[in-house]
Amino acid sequence: MGTGFGKLMKQAKMMKEQMVKTEEVLGNQLAEGSAGGGAVKAVVRGDERLVSIKIDPEVVKSGDVEMLEDLIVTAVNQGLEKIAGLHKEELDKMTGGLRALGNMEFLKKFGL
Repeated sequence: MGTGFGKLMKQAKMMKEQMVKTEEVLGNQLAEGSAGGGAVKAVVRGDERLVSIKIDPEVVKSGDVEMLEDLIVTAVNQGLEKIAGLHKEELDKMTGGLRALGNMEFLKKFGL
């Protein structure tokens, strides 16, 4: 019994180490979201930080502040969705699709 559990714990520890490395790499990746046919572009980093916003001056000239606000929100959310997709892809690669085993909170419960 001890051998199987010990092996499982060793594998879980190795998975956690791999996840930490992957999170570091993902944290530096960039994804761009856009809205309004590219009138607003938002770049977000893998650690879910907003890096930049670019707004076509023509959108500002229209004077429609509410539309501009909506475009910004849409562009940022699209960028965040892309980053979340990248995170999911990497996690699925590591866990073979077993999401619970790849969850950092799950591993922390076992002191890993």
